[in-house]
Amino acid sequence: MFRSIARLPIGRLRWNSTSSTSPASTATGVVFMNMGGPNKANETNDFLMRLFSDKDLIPLGPLQGIMGKVIARLRTKSIEEKYNEIGGGSPIRYWSEYQCDRVCKRLDEISPQSAPHKPYVAFRYAKPLTEDMLAKMKEDGVTRAVAFSQYPQWSSSTSASSMHELFRQRKIYDPEKTVKWSFIDRWPKAECLVSPFARFINDKLSEFPAEDRDKVVILFSAHSLPMEIVNRGDSYPAEVAASVYAVMERLKFKNPYRLVWQSKVGPKPWLGAQTTSIVEKLELQDDVKGLILVPIAFTSDHIETLHELDIELMEDAKNPKIIKRASSFNDDEEFISGLADLVKEHIESGRPYSNQLELDWLLSKKYTTDTFEHPSELFSSH
Repeated sequence: MFRSIARLPIGRLRWNSTSSTSPASTATGVVFMNMGGPNKANETNDFLMRLFSDKDLIPLGPLQGIMGKVIARLRTKSIEEKYNEIGGGSPIRYWSEYQCDRVCKRLDEISPQSAPHKPYVAFRYAKPLTEDMLAKMKEDGVTRAVAFSQYPQWSSSTSASSMHELFRQRKIYDPEKTVKWSFIDRWPKAECLVSPFARFINDKLSEFPAEDRDKVVILFSAHSLPMEIVNRGDSYPAEVAASVYAVMERLKFKNPYRLVWQSKVGPKPWLGAQTTSIVEKLELQDDVKGLILVPIAFTSDHIETLHELDIELMEDAKNPKIIKRASSFNDDEEFISGLADLVKEHIESGRPYSNQLELDWLLSKKYTTDTFEHPSELFSSH
């Protein structure tokens, strides 16, 4: 079942405004920021080179640049094969552009004071990169923009990395600071996250016999993080746990559950327990009638769900028939509508970023380079 993944077309959605009646100078840019993934398998090396060269994401010490290139070269072939197994590339660009386009269309309806809204995507390690977005935004004449992190839970390794890259590239592509930026930097307990995940879990529970459903364990699987970053005081583990608790609260804690972690890379200690090890411990227990995997920190399908969970984990499982994965958000209308509501609320609040961002910056700033002295240098109220 997990191998029969329908491959969606990966294409470029329109960059042009969702409304052609208002002048571009009044448009609000909405920028979905995420890690990205190679659109085609043959772009994997470039993607991995950027990824392993980013010390915000994976600290490799003073030889980061050299080691990043070496690791990327060593891993390219095996990762290319995985992308080929899920259809020849990552669908994350397709879903990001689809979601952002839909969000802007809804914003034009519910937030006319900030309309028209123009959709952009800025990936950290794959096309369209941050500089691609900035160049297009300047060409479009946009003068106000919302950077919308598509990492629901903040981390200095992901959300902050995109933030720093925006600052660096703005110095090159918009040195005059013609675009006024604000930032939706986290949303771990947003209704558009909690409600769809609760629904997806109920959908999967309904696939088990009624007499077994209360003995199904829900495993919330999030991308792991090096303990080196966790020990700096990173917000990510607590915010992922907050997401998990909010979903289970919505479900009235009707099933046993655990938060587990996936995608560990390299020999250094990472946050655990690992998803695969907990599945291995539970799948043959007589009193466990099923396992539901929930990708709690991802906003769409990509290699971590389509291959790591749907293929690798299932191939290694000893009792795969009791394992199911909850859906990802992808084209879910409740999710997309809720994202638009978040943007509307953010604009109306007048806040440039959340109350947590300055503390996050204080705890992590010594570990990055070539960025601002304070977030207010990049973000301001609309």
